[in-house]
Amino acid sequence: MFNKKSVTDVDVHGKRVLVRVDFNVPISDGNVSDDTRIRAALPTIEYLLQHGASVILASHLGRPKAGPEAKFSLRPVAAYLSKLMGMPVEFCEDCIGPKAEAAAKALEPGEVLLLENTRFHPEEEKNNPEMARQLAALADLFVNDAFGSAHRAHASTEGVAHYLPAVAGFLLEKEIRYLGQAVADPKRPFVAILGGAKISDKIGVIRNLLTKADQILIGGGMANTFFKAEGYAMGDSLVEAEVLDTARELLETGKTKIRLPKDVVIADGFKADAASKVIPTGPVPDGWRILDIGPETVAAYAGVVSAAGTVVWNGPMGVFEFPPFAKGTYGVAKAVADSGATSIIGGGESVAAIQQSGLADKITHISTGGGASLEMLEGLTLPGVAALQDK
Repeated sequence: MFNKKSVTDVDVHGKRVLVRVDFNVPISDGNVSDDTRIRAALPTIEYLLQHGASVILASHLGRPKAGPEAKFSLRPVAAYLSKLMGMPVEFCEDCIGPKAEAAAKALEPGEVLLLENTRFHPEEEKNNPEMARQLAALADLFVNDAFGSAHRAHASTEGVAHYLPAVAGFLLEKEIRYLGQAVADPKRPFVAILGGAKISDKIGVIRNLLTKADQILIGGGMANTFFKAEGYAMGDSLVEAEVLDTARELLETGKTKIRLPKDVVIADGFKADAASKVIPTGPVPDGWRILDIGPETVAAYAGVVSAAGTVVWNGPMGVFEFPPFAKGTYGVAKAVADSGATSIIGGGESVAAIQQSGLADKITHISTGGGASLEMLEGLTLPGVAALQDK
């Protein structure tokens, strides 16, 4: 299934290895507030150190507008990683140029260096060959372990692979194996659960899954657009008017597979303490909006999930950030955790929901990439993976 070379296929002893990691983590008051992505990169970093390499880490953080911005500096991540690994992690205040070259050159086997945010250079997102060449000049080998950025053709993800021998890290390999397997050869029945606010960013995913999945369970704001396409008034609910025709077409194509909620929770405002009630699927009164799936739907979806062989879930079932409207998402999370199926969860909000529900340890694979996992489910080739050496 995975036909790319990995770190275990190459000799890393005595080599300087440039590792593209995904350290795009939330930082508040100068401290890392969620270290999931940092911990996910540790197996690759530790393998390289144990096998006599020196490790140069590159990542982006956030979306800096024009050059360096202090709030997007990776310096706090270097300090955090140092504590996590129990060893010094050097930090360089640039990722290319004389400072980066000097820092890389000074690195001894067994040492770790973190470069500053690659997006402080606008050339990064343009996949500028000169920036890619300068990054490559720091090392002897390139390892891509940043699944969360593998769907972007940037200088540090795709460009650099044209200048150095390029292989996959353990996290990237694991992600591709699980998500690729789920789509290409799932244990059946294969059930997809799709939620979140919008249909527009999941049209390709739904089309691809209609050819692969046995059932597609819909929740979240995207269900509203399907309801509207069926002709129901939606009150103040979020609806994507511009994709109503597409929604109708998907419902027609997928009439035996797509399942919509049977009941919903509506509220008289978009806030945690809004008045709310459960109604059967149908017209939503003026001044009210759908904020979650209802209990009958949770039970129906749980029934489908309990019989599944493979479950892929992307996107929450409601506005789970407000506790009164989190029951749908948590109910589905519990069903997935209890199912015994191979379960794969992708997308930031679904991952946050499963972690908040305390059921994360019962999930087979939690993906670190939102956009990348969606593109995998859509059947697309990720540029950061395509650029790696074949086995």
